[in-house]
Amino acid sequence: MTTKGSLAGWERLEARDVATNGITLRVFEHGEHRPGTPPVVLCHGFPELAFSWRHQVFALAEAGHRVLAPDMRGYGGSSRPRDVEAYDVLSLCADLAGLLDDVGAEDAVFVGHDWGANVVWHMAWLHPERVRAVAGLSVPVTPRSPAPPLPVLRSRLGDDFYIVWFQEPGVADEALARNVRRTLVAREIYSAEWASRDEAELAPPPWLGEAELAHYVKTFEETGFTGGLNYYRNMDRNWELTRELEGRPITQPSLFLTGSRDPVAMFMPAENLGDVLTDLREHVVLDGAGHWVQQERPEEVNAALLRFLGSLGLGR
Repeated sequence: MTTKGSLAGWERLEARDVATNGITLRVFEHGEHRPGTPPVVLCHGFPELAFSWRHQVFALAEAGHRVLAPDMRGYGGSSRPRDVEAYDVLSLCADLAGLLDDVGAEDAVFVGHDWGANVVWHMAWLHPERVRAVAGLSVPVTPRSPAPPLPVLRSRLGDDFYIVWFQEPGVADEALARNVRRTLVAREIYSAEWASRDEAELAPPPWLGEAELAHYVKTFEETGFTGGLNYYRNMDRNWELTRELEGRPITQPSLFLTGSRDPVAMFMPAENLGDVLTDLREHVVLDGAGHWVQQERPEEVNAALLRFLGSLGLGR
């Protein structure tokens, strides 16, 4: 018997390469297309893949939604441009707009986790006519900072803070790729100090089976981590490119969901959601959950997403 959220279930999904914005995205599709009903687009973060949404794809499709889950630019089966500048947020959002063009959808409900959340928040700002509604997991939307983010992070959290450590091309790339399995099961935030240690191999967390972990390991051994790291290397550039967003709200219906133990909250608190989101339908905090929330607590995440979609009058 095939478990839908397993690797075996995932491998039965249809996947195809979509030409968009000068690159190709490997896109996994499931669910019935219903005229006039927007698809749900699931955008993963770092270091993840479309596979990270394996539990959500099936649940949403069974509830009547057409689901599109791309390997984001730089990951998995999608294009991995060499230039760091190819990973700015304008390009990432244009990829998604082109995906909608490919499937003939005027708009979609966008759901993102981690860096994918940052992308879908910007999608709602930059392409509001293409976003019926937006949901972010783990990374909250925040008002535009008065200064570029990297100098602030460096001064407050130091050079070994993972986002700062990621900035030098080639350094974290090599460290993370040295032992991909260790990188993917790490139970602490990446840093130069973490990379310097030689430690015993950790077992995967209880929510990630060995077969699923092997799928991630195989993929990242083939692709490396540079594509995903380049998202971080555009943070100050993104700040420069989006000056016009200062003070602009997100008016589409929205949802934010996180875990109470998500370390992102230490430096990106979700206290000011209402300053940006004018139609926040729900702010969900899953007690005891960590950062990889859609994989760790799939039933609760699925329930929250279905409530959100239901509040839009979508689904069966």
